[in-house]
Amino acid sequence: MTSCGAPPACCRRGDDRNLQRSYYEEVLVDRVHPELLGRGKPVSGNLPPAQVWQDRYEDINAFERHLQRNGTRIVKLFLHVSKAEQKDRFLKRLDDPDKNWKFSSNDLAERGHWDDYRTAYEDALTATSTDWAPWFVVPADHKYALRALVGGIIVHAIDELDLQPPALSPPEYEALARAKSELLAE
Repeated sequence: MTSCGAPPACCRRGDDRNLQRSYYEEVLVDRVHPELLGRGKPVSGNLPPAQVWQDRYEDINAFERHLQRNGTRIVKLFLHVSKAEQKDRFLKRLDDPDKNWKFSSNDLAERGHWDDYRTAYEDALTATSTDWAPWFVVPADHKYALRALVGGIIVHAIDELDLQPPALSPPEYEALARAKSELLAE
C-alpha cells in the first residue's frame, strides 16, 4: 500500500492507495484560514467564498467518481475525536518525553479554531459523501473501538470486491504437478 498526500497521477487496477487528507485540506484549512486561499495558485476566479467551496466539492466528487468508474474502491474514514479527548491526548504528549515529538505548538493554535473546523468538516463531509464514495464517521475517543470499527469497514469493503485468485493456464497446472511430484520424491 502506498500513502500519499496528493491525488495520485494514476491509479492502476490492483494498486492500493492511502490518501491522507490530501485534496480535502483545501476545503478545510483554507476555509478556516481564508488568508491561505490559493497560496499563489489560481482560485476559481473572483467568485464569492461559498461558490469556491462548492466548486471544490464538485471537483472532489468528480475526481472520486472518475476513480470509481475506473475500478478504484474508495473508502473514506473520518476519525472523530472529541475536544475533551484531544485535550487529553495533547497533555499526554506534553507529559511523556517519548511522545513529545507528536506535539506541535501549532496544534494548540489550531485548537482555538475548533468550531470553525467543525463547521468546515461537517460541510465537506455532507457535500462529498456520495453513493460511490461515502464517508464513514468513526468515533475515535476510544482507540480499541476505533480499531474494531475501522477494521470492520475495511473488511466489508474488501469482501465487496469479490476477489478471486488468478486463473492458471494448463502449462502452469502441469508445472505445479511436476513440482509436487518432485517434492514428494525427496
